[in-house]
Amino acid sequence: MLYYLFEYLEQQFQLTGASVFQFITFRAALAIIMSLLISTIFGKKVIRLLQKMQVGESVRDLGLEGQVEKAGTPTMGGLIIIFSTLIPVLLLARLENIYVIMLIVTTIWMGLVGFTDDYIKVFKKNKEGLSGRFKILGQVGLGIFVGSVMYFHPDVTIKTEKINPVYETELITQNSDREFNPAEKSLKTTIPFVKDNEFDYASILTWLGDDYGKYAWLIFIPIVIFIVTAVSNGANLTDGIDGLAAGSSAIIVFALAIFAFVSGNFVFSDYLNVMFIPSLGELVVFIAAFVGALIGFLWYNTYPAQVFMGDTGSLTIGGIIAVIAIGVRKELLIPLLCGIFFAESLSVILQVSWFKYTRKKYGEGRRIFKMSPLHHHYQKGGYHESKIVTRFWIVGIFLAILTIVTLKLR
Repeated sequence: MLYYLFEYLEQQFQLTGASVFQFITFRAALAIIMSLLISTIFGKKVIRLLQKMQVGESVRDLGLEGQVEKAGTPTMGGLIIIFSTLIPVLLLARLENIYVIMLIVTTIWMGLVGFTDDYIKVFKKNKEGLSGRFKILGQVGLGIFVGSVMYFHPDVTIKTEKINPVYETELITQNSDREFNPAEKSLKTTIPFVKDNEFDYASILTWLGDDYGKYAWLIFIPIVIFIVTAVSNGANLTDGIDGLAAGSSAIIVFALAIFAFVSGNFVFSDYLNVMFIPSLGELVVFIAAFVGALIGFLWYNTYPAQVFMGDTGSLTIGGIIAVIAIGVRKELLIPLLCGIFFAESLSVILQVSWFKYTRKKYGEGRRIFKMSPLHHHYQKGGYHESKIVTRFWIVGIFLAILTIVTLKLR
């Protein structure tokens, strides 16, 4: 909203300094500052409100050190993250941008799914929360929405041929049909560590004949559904000890901000020889607000936590990360960039699968880990949760750096 206000002031009154709002970097800096202030200043008031409403976490006794003391800690703190992200975005971002719209919808959509789950747990006293099939239904619905937008919306394009941006502007001005603008619809994505690193999902269907491109959505949308579901559930599993999910997510999202800025900028994308995605740069404003909200939330979520994010936060965080990665065409980097989420999810899959297999074969279930998800395995090993979180963050930073290096390491 402020963007449009200052744009109007500049056009109508030539207000000095108003043009600074045209710069994505300036609005991104404002967004991260604003979200930090909102989450830290108003976060305390939200926590007091949750305490007053007796929105406390009910903790199952798993035999973990310090677990009993966490009972009664306010949950649903993901509301702090959601509002601290959306308010700066609504004020500073260009709201007609399709990528911004897609992420606003994602935030509200997954926020409602997570909030419903937490509401049932806290107020209905049902520890199971929202039924698993309804969670999956919400994630699948979001995946269908995001996949459809990415495939069908005319503003979601890439440029396979780059020309001088000034010259291109002149050509477009002189030719209203934009015949010289090389932007095109495409399902291309990036394969890491490969020289010719662009892969088109549509190429999987070449066996259908010359019109195979018409049916590409049949494979693309299910892939998007899988990614959204996997990452949101991974973030949910990671949210098991104080500060782990929020801190790991902030590292991941910061790396994605670099990809969004580079891919959305003509000069940098040309220099690094990466895919140029028109209109993507605006995504940096949303990501900056999201990073600020996560860091501000950590003020109250680090050990000993004053508030838990609950599914309201963890499902939303995972959904946002997945959609950003899909938007910047870096979804194939998720196993590396989101390595913490991946390891946590894999530990649960392996533990459950091995337990069921050995119980069927030997009559007694056996375990690979002392407890899953993975962070509980280290807790059972005697590590303090602060040390576990810090070391997971260090691993997350290493993975983020390695992911960024893929811009040139091919």
